[in-house]
Amino acid sequence: MYNYKMALTPEEVEILEGRHGEVLGKIMKTIVMYGDTFGASKLVPISSEYGHLVTSFGLSIMKPVYKLMDEIIDAGLLSKQKFTVDPRPLDFENVPSNFLQRTVFKIMYGKQEDYEAQLKKIGLLSDNGFTCTCYLDEVGNTPKMGDILSWAESSAVVYANSVLGARCNRNSGIIEMFGSILGKVPYFGLLTDEGRKANWVIEVRTSHLPEAQILGSAIGMKVMDDVPYIKGLTQHLGNELNKHVKDYLKDMGAATASNGAVGLYHIEDLTPEAKELGTKLIVDNPKIYVIDDKELNRVKESYPIMWKDINAKPKLCFIGCPHLSLEQMIQWTKEIKEALKAYNNHKVLIPTVMTASVSVIEEFKKYPEAKDLLNMGVNISYICPLMYMNNPLCGKMPVMTNSNKLRTYTTARYYTDSEIIEAITKGGSN
Repeated sequence: MYNYKMALTPEEVEILEGRHGEVLGKIMKTIVMYGDTFGASKLVPISSEYGHLVTSFGLSIMKPVYKLMDEIIDAGLLSKQKFTVDPRPLDFENVPSNFLQRTVFKIMYGKQEDYEAQLKKIGLLSDNGFTCTCYLDEVGNTPKMGDILSWAESSAVVYANSVLGARCNRNSGIIEMFGSILGKVPYFGLLTDEGRKANWVIEVRTSHLPEAQILGSAIGMKVMDDVPYIKGLTQHLGNELNKHVKDYLKDMGAATASNGAVGLYHIEDLTPEAKELGTKLIVDNPKIYVIDDKELNRVKESYPIMWKDINAKPKLCFIGCPHLSLEQMIQWTKEIKEALKAYNNHKVLIPTVMTASVSVIEEFKKYPEAKDLLNMGVNISYICPLMYMNNPLCGKMPVMTNSNKLRTYTTARYYTDSEIIEAITKGGSN
């Protein structure tokens, strides 16, 4: 038996020894080894109503994952919680692709149907439970403050920790599934009070509300996997966690997590723990990072352009990574409509796709803006844009996006929201 370091209960030892089944024993061993690596003192129960898995795509080359899933299913194991999962990779109906690109997609994601069948067998919440923004009201997987989670999706982890006050480490894919099957996770890092203290103070001294994606990028690249305590942002954002503010923090947090490795941030007078504990969350002698207009511009100008021809006309625009909220979809529609009218155009001049969860899309279709968006030539899809860009034929295209996450992981080029609006309604991008 594995010579573990953490304190385990008699039942946990039995599971580790394989007395509750060989497969469950392997899962327990993996989780315990993972916890021991990071100095966990014990295992603690997951307390959220639902789980969330990051691996949503049926890449043909992931044979070990499918074999592992079959072992779990054959052993009769289920997740202790129903779970949502990250977005699907394919949507030929709503996302432009040519014959060759579609052919590559079908080869790349040839196991998608089989893998989704496996997910259903171990506890997938629903056929529509595919999104990186599982915590939105329309999806319904919204943890409560203090809930212990077993998640891996970086943008969801940082949102749950920071905006909702739940507790979750930045786990890897499969590890988070093992935690959900066990119903327990190792107690270390962001699950502990000490691990949630900030060792950076970020002083925002900008003349206006910073672009969420750039502010998050600046913070992430500076603090990496540390915890920042952000001051000065509420002068622009306010101190109420309303829907507009949550959307801003969703996008800012995704950038901190992808441009760095932030799993938790606190915002003075705004986020739950900062309102409750204030500067008690800050360690003695924290590092200081001042962000002003000049610094934000420096960060934006530092982004490499991965297009073969930097002066190329964009062939596609993605808006929404992470997935958009209902309010964001409505707002984007209104702004695109107003800009098209101002430039005497009726349809967008660059093929544009807005991405959101199926649940948000279904709700959006009840609003008049849904018809407006269709008339303006903008498509709506439930896919993960990153999975689309992983197709090497798509990666060669000049694709523009307002997502710092998509910009970081692919060849897509970052533009601010206002630059996106101008490019798709007026034309041009440079």
